[in-house]
Amino acid sequence: MEKIKVGIVGLGRLGKEYAKNLIYRIPSADLIAACSISGEELEFARTELEIPHLFEDFDEMLQLQDLEAVFVISSTNKHAEHIVKALEAGLHVYSEKPLSSSVEACKQVEAIAAQYPDQLAVVGFVRRFDPSYRYAKQKVDEGAIGKPYLVRSQTIDKDTVAEWQIQYVKNSGGIFHDYNVHDIDLARWFLGAEVESVWSIGGAYKYPAFAEAGDADHVMSTCRFDNGAMAVLNAGRTAMVGHDTYTEIVGTLGTLRIGRPATINRVELYDQHGARQECVETFWDRFEEAFLRIAEDFLACIQEGRQPALSLADARQATIVAEACTRSFQKGEIVKVGEVT
Repeated sequence: MEKIKVGIVGLGRLGKEYAKNLIYRIPSADLIAACSISGEELEFARTELEIPHLFEDFDEMLQLQDLEAVFVISSTNKHAEHIVKALEAGLHVYSEKPLSSSVEACKQVEAIAAQYPDQLAVVGFVRRFDPSYRYAKQKVDEGAIGKPYLVRSQTIDKDTVAEWQIQYVKNSGGIFHDYNVHDIDLARWFLGAEVESVWSIGGAYKYPAFAEAGDADHVMSTCRFDNGAMAVLNAGRTAMVGHDTYTEIVGTLGTLRIGRPATINRVELYDQHGARQECVETFWDRFEEAFLRIAEDFLACIQEGRQPALSLADARQATIVAEACTRSFQKGEIVKVGEVT
């Protein structure tokens, strides 16, 4: 089977990893083009990755002959625009989450994508492709814990990236869109229901600059679903131990726990600090295999002519709930999700 000729826009810390996967680890991909507004990133693509066609302008890259698919790993505020342009250029498109921090933009992308039924438009909620999360979903579907009624889930980064994120939030939509959108998607997936209302609290406890940007460094949301189920979602930027992603699904017959503690492996270290387990440092360390699997699945869908499991509707719904959480945090009151749509 011939390789799919792929382009990528965005070569930041995550874009670089996507590019390396496409070049070195996914046989079905042929990464022929990259686009970035950063000269340093383009130089990396030229010297380290040896990508043959480099662009500063996304529209110019889309005109490249033989291009079949685009990976959108640009900043959140550009996702919707880049997806639409790629679709209109006749290409399949994969985008990092979220689809957008704007509910209206999500709806517009969905409407435009519907005009191109033969082209794939996929948003990467990567945790659904993590082996542990997939196994947990299988156990839920098998009835291993009875009827699930509560999800506790969190996304917490190590403190070392917090100061960099003070600038990043200007384009990301804030902590709920950037972090909790993963937990929202997981809660919907495990509970098989939609969020009805949310109450969010938090603050800039360690870095006041987040408050100045209208955001926070730690937040918590309580969600009620339309089937009566519940979720408690946590997000933070100031963990000292490492990247601490954790999910718990509670059912009438049992509980599933994923990722606690957030250890690198099963080794215990005994030294002058005591007995301990070392933790993963970054989200990439924790979800490297999932990022590979989700990219492989997108390209396999193109080759096999099948639809991906994740839909744009899933991405839209995650944005709607994240926006409801944002409004609840800003207003200090319960927000009904129906008021956001």
